Amino acid sequence: MTKTIWQGLAAAVLVATTAAACGGSSPSSPTPPTSTTPPSTTPPSTNPTDLATITIGSNGSVSPSTVTITRGGRVTFVNNHTRAHDMSSDPHPEHTDCPEMAAVGFLSPGQSRTSSNFNTARNCGFHDHNEPDTAGLKGRITIQ
Repeated sequence: MTKTIWQGLAAAVLVATTAAACGGSSPSSPTPPTSTTPPSTTPPSTNPTDLATITIGSNGSVSPSTVTITRGGRVTFVNNHTRAHDMSSDPHPEHTDCPEMAAVGFLSPGQSRTSSNFNTARNCGFHDHNEPDTAGLKGRITIQ
């Protein structure tokens, strides 16, 4: 019987310790913030090497055909042509060199899309998936 009392006492101590560590079973009020400083709102990067824009002009060609960005940068494609274009990474048809290009994809006339962040230093070729041999729709993105 003494063993049972000690086991019960040990269980009670364990429950009490756990409840104290967790703040007990009564509801608690919210903890006020420790700082009155508002959170930082960092504006988007304006560093020209972090962002680049490639435009498909009214002539159906990309301009510029080559851009250089820093790691973490992105590229926006703008379609000012009268036809839709499906901008993809090289090689055709796998499109595996730069998966970040998948965020661009199909662009209707007047539409623009931005790639995902290019985080690895390398060279990425791109083309129009539907016109892979059209020189005016090919180019290169260099990530430094």
